Amino acid sequence: MTSTGNATPPVVDCATWEKELAALRVREKAATRELDAIAAQRRRLPMVEMPEYVLEGEEGPVRLAEVFGGHPQLIVYSHMWHEGAAWQCPGCTGFTSQFTRLAGLEKFDARFVVVTQGPIDEALAYRSKVGNTMTWYSTANSPFGADVGAPPDAGFALNVFLRDGDTVYRTWHTDGRGVEQFSYLFGLIDVLPYGRQEEWQDSPAGWPKSPTYSRWASSQEIAAAYGAGGG
Repeated sequence: MTSTGNATPPVVDCATWEKELAALRVREKAATRELDAIAAQRRRLPMVEMPEYVLEGEEGPVRLAEVFGGHPQLIVYSHMWHEGAAWQCPGCTGFTSQFTRLAGLEKFDARFVVVTQGPIDEALAYRSKVGNTMTWYSTANSPFGADVGAPPDAGFALNVFLRDGDTVYRTWHTDGRGVEQFSYLFGLIDVLPYGRQEEWQDSPAGWPKSPTYSRWASSQEIAAAYGAGGG
């Protein structure tokens, strides 16, 4: 038992541990190869042409083709937004707070931005409040958000687009737990002995468990750590 009263993994000799790790590595390598195969299938997906949308940026109205910033590829995260709320979705706030160095995407001819249904002035104020460093756009006056799976007051989504001149195509979409693969935080948590410590998780008897989401950082905590409006 630990000092906190939680159960712990059994203690074994080094040779036994190496054997168990090697057995797990077989499954981990198989999962890696499956992810490679999934990515290969993703690259072969067809695409659909998008209408001409106009979003609101920090400098005013901007066409969707201009959001690419001169690149041919674009990743868009649709941040959940509830009108009038002082603190927006903690999951979205925490997820987007992880992306602080995105210049490497430019080497792959791509850009990653946030869009939200909130009015642009409110969206930019919230971005500053929680210390977010990504470029934000508003779809408050456009059907774009609803058309890509993130309608007002409901849901979040991740979409990928390809631009050919001024014509924009939608190439991929996910939402819900499909977005998790882009969170480095979950990747780190999942290699910890106790994992996420959530009720749904398959863990040995005696492992600590909490209600789902209860350990996630709140929007206020994100703001206190990174932004101008915490406390």
